[in-house]
Amino acid sequence: MAKILIVDDDPDFVETTRIVLEKAGHTVLAAGNGEAGFVRAREEKPDLIVLDVIMDSVLDGVSLSQRMYDDPTMRSIPIIMVTSIANTDYAELFPSDDYIPVQAFLTKPVAPATLLKHVQKLLAC
Repeated sequence: MAKILIVDDDPDFVETTRIVLEKAGHTVLAAGNGEAGFVRAREEKPDLIVLDVIMDSVLDGVSLSQRMYDDPTMRSIPIIMVTSIANTDYAELFPSDDYIPVQAFLTKPVAPATLLKHVQKLLAC
């Protein structure tokens, strides 16, 4: 199946998501922030990335998605942004009027079936 990189600083989310994805037959890698995610994506060339927004900074995930889009070697890697920013004091900082180079947005907590549906859809492209 696919190699999927989870970029999230919440170890519980990473572990539960890893279990869901591995049970579906995927190989799972992880990174705890945007910088580590960028390095890991460049080294490992994942087929898909599951990306949080708030990590080392409020918009760390948004910054990572833009860095990947700006890099021709990583631009084609699909990104599912999974976040709970709407339920935080930082919601107003999210750039809702700007283009964010991700293929799907999901809100935490995300049901395993919903995540897998989006993963399958993006990997089929």
